[in-house]
Amino acid sequence: MMVMQAQQDNAPTASPLRRSINDRMVAGVAGGVAGWLGIDAQLVRIGFVVATLAGGLGVPLYLAAWLLVPEEHRQTSIAEDLLEASRLV
Repeated sequence: MMVMQAQQDNAPTASPLRRSINDRMVAGVAGGVAGWLGIDAQLVRIGFVVATLAGGLGVPLYLAAWLLVPEEHRQTSIAEDLLEASRLV
């Protein structure tokens, strides 16, 4: 029991997915995903292009991530900000 507790305490904490403010070509989605996965951003960009060419799923995924994933150093996404603004109206 003591060993299991020590392993749980030393487990790395996963950082939340955020859009990159430094490694971006459009909205920082690929840079953010790459940083979160610990891989090169070019691989993620190629993945989005392949997904777009193979069935068109790359663009909707990118747009959804743009709206739903917050930028670095922000707590809320664009979608959350828009929902909050519509509640105030």
